[in-house]
Amino acid sequence: MAFRDQVAAMDAQLLDVLGDEALVDGRDLPVPGFFSAPWLQPKVGRINTGIREPVFAVRIVDAHLISDGQLITVQLMPEDGGGRYVIVKREPDGTGWVNLILREVR
Repeated sequence: MAFRDQVAAMDAQLLDVLGDEALVDGRDLPVPGFFSAPWLQPKVGRINTGIREPVFAVRIVDAHLISDGQLITVQLMPEDGGGRYVIVKREPDGTGWVNLILREVR
């Protein structure tokens, strides 16, 4: 088995066990990935702003039909960050994954 095939199988197993799912407008099936919403806490003068940057990381094979400006619904409980977001930017990380930078829709 080629290395690329082994990595793809490992990614699929990790997503099955640890992954999250999201619905992207225009797609019928959920997209597997990993959701995170780290607090950036940039300082403006002496004030912490409390800004967070939600990210949904997907495999590059799943990202090819996803574009900036699309709506995405992360299928988690609201207290875990679930809800509707707009995809602001796609950032490939060079490892076969694409980080979708999100902005919450209110």
